[in-house]
Amino acid sequence: MEKVRVKTEKDLINEILCGKYRDCYLIYNRKSTDEADNQKNSISYQKTENAKYAHREKLPIAQITLKGFSADGIISEKHSGFTENDDIIITDDGLAQYHIDRPKFQKMLQFVSQRYFKGVVCLCWDRISRNKGDDTLVRKLMRNGVDFRFVYAKYEKSSSGALHMDIDGMFAEHHSRVTSEKVTLTIKNSRERGICTYRAPIGYLNMGKMEDKPIDQFRAPIIKQMYEYYATGDWSLSDIARFANEQGFTTMPMRRRRTKEEMLAEEDEVKEIEKTSRPVNENHISRILTNRFYTGRTLNSEGKYIQSISHKAIVSDDLFDNVQSILKKKKVSVHYTEKLDQPLRGVCRCALCVRVYTPYTKKGIQYYNSRCVKGCPNTLKNFNFSFIDKKISGLIAGLHFTDEEIEQMDARVGTEIALCEENRHKTLDQLERKKKKIREDLAYLRSNKIPLLKAGVYTPESYVTEETKLDSELSLLQTEEQTSDIAMHETMKDVQKLSELIKNVAVYYQFAKPHEKEQIVRVIFSELSITQDILQFKVKKGFEAFENRFLAICDPTENRTLITALKRRCPNR
Repeated sequence: MEKVRVKTEKDLINEILCGKYRDCYLIYNRKSTDEADNQKNSISYQKTENAKYAHREKLPIAQITLKGFSADGIISEKHSGFTENDDIIITDDGLAQYHIDRPKFQKMLQFVSQRYFKGVVCLCWDRISRNKGDDTLVRKLMRNGVDFRFVYAKYEKSSSGALHMDIDGMFAEHHSRVTSEKVTLTIKNSRERGICTYRAPIGYLNMGKMEDKPIDQFRAPIIKQMYEYYATGDWSLSDIARFANEQGFTTMPMRRRRTKEEMLAEEDEVKEIEKTSRPVNENHISRILTNRFYTGRTLNSEGKYIQSISHKAIVSDDLFDNVQSILKKKKVSVHYTEKLDQPLRGVCRCALCVRVYTPYTKKGIQYYNSRCVKGCPNTLKNFNFSFIDKKISGLIAGLHFTDEEIEQMDARVGTEIALCEENRHKTLDQLERKKKKIREDLAYLRSNKIPLLKAGVYTPESYVTEETKLDSELSLLQTEEQTSDIAMHETMKDVQKLSELIKNVAVYYQFAKPHEKEQIVRVIFSELSITQDILQFKVKKGFEAFENRFLAICDPTENRTLITALKRRCPNR
């Protein structure tokens, strides 16, 4: 007999792409992680109700089984429909992109958007979505002809049907929002009362009740001995770890994290993961000896320790404080006398959390890593030297003016220079009047020296002081006049000369070695910061005229930059 060839996953995907299931439906079931005890929304209940509806409405279900996606056309997913990723990317051509957290839901939308399936059968609106982002995607697909069917609701193609859909979507999101607020408020109130709302550390038993964290009768006495031994000052962390392992002290039995394949597996494929314990090491001992939880305290909503009503103390406050004092004395900070000679150390920072990118070498390639603060939206945690080198090279290459741009700027700033010239003449007139008055005072002082001394207006010492003072003021006014005149005629030449120098530096930078490139960067830039794929910068003093180099030539802010540089060189205006 001829053997029947079993279809592989590749064969099924080819059939989907060829349009074999274009007239078939998929069934989507979602179990909310926020409603663990709600049987109405269990996966098995949804499967039954959706299958009955498809049979009643004579809707053909695509009989496809793809690992990590569907089983006989039925998609089952355990994921919150309320939480969504806030990251969004808007491209230059007007496309808005954001991340869909539900992997099976994302794959399903991808298939139906390309018309590989006719539609989707779902129990009700809150199973398909509970946030506005996913709502928008489903509605757009419905408007484009994708047939979404709901067991508990039928949305007519009219204004009343659209209103019905709006209300269901609004209440679905509102329900999750209220649930989240209730959970948050309950946890906050419980913590303020001294209830331990989180998992108790090793030495206590987690029995599923926040109000009761009983002492582990086997591990608690050993933990107390650890504190007592360390308080003597004769035991190290490694000594106590060795002692604990000899006593059979292990970590609490824990299940390992599920793999991605296990998370996407169907319910009947999920295997129970056994709990395992591990021997303790120095890190475990350090965490035990520094955890104030063992003194009978728990964290409140502000992260401060208060007296707990959920558990009892294993060690006294005096013993705990004594151990902390010894730990502090034994704490040794490592400071490197010579840091590794790696380029751009301490130069680049995250533009959002200001954490520095630290250089490191892997397989002969220079990389940079930033340990951003928790919640920092910057996804660019690592990059290599060639990445930042290319960005900096582009900046330096653009920090000079072309001949055409200089001509345009000369024409555009001509009016401003004329105004500066007019102001300078006014300043010179004021200086001339001041000098004239000082000369008259000096002439009077010198011609009437003897009468002024005889009349007692000046003593010989005060006369000399006054004469010296007038001479100094006259000298300062003459110097100021010369400085203003020189600055007026030299500023534009300096800007153009600096532009030519930077143009030559841009060529040199391309062929320089990494450490030579670092020297150039430190001369020109005072700060470099990165977010996603964008490099931001600030130039050092003297390069301000080029800081807004990337603005359009017709942008008045660019001309303003040159005028600002001009005014810095022309005092007293």
